[in-house]
Amino acid sequence: MTHQPQTRLERGTQALAQIDGEAGEAVIASLADIAPDFATLLLEFPFGDIYTRPGLDLRAREVATIAALAAMGTAQPQLKVHIAAGLNVGLTRDEIVEILMQMAVYAGFPAALNGLFAAKEVFAQRDAA
Repeated sequence: MTHQPQTRLERGTQALAQIDGEAGEAVIASLADIAPDFATLLLEFPFGDIYTRPGLDLRAREVATIAALAAMGTAQPQLKVHIAAGLNVGLTRDEIVEILMQMAVYAGFPAALNGLFAAKEVFAQRDAA
């Protein structure tokens, strides 16, 4: 029997590793010298409380996250992390492109274009690795 994480922090740390992998760990590490308490909040709330809820699988949660970040148009670093996360949880490149194209209807062409360029960058980084 595997150990089920009991605390929000344990659940969040496990979910972050599964969803974002090294990119998520890098975000947490980058906060260590400026706002370690914020890193804990990031692990506990979005990953420990929200991503681990029943009702949506991780693919569906990443579809929603990619769409929301693309629509915001101001969160390019986070969008790139979540495009990579979408690939990590089983989204295909074609699905990610379609999600971003859909944003042209609801968030405008600039948001869709910026999202597509972010995806292109993430895909190229994956291909180079």
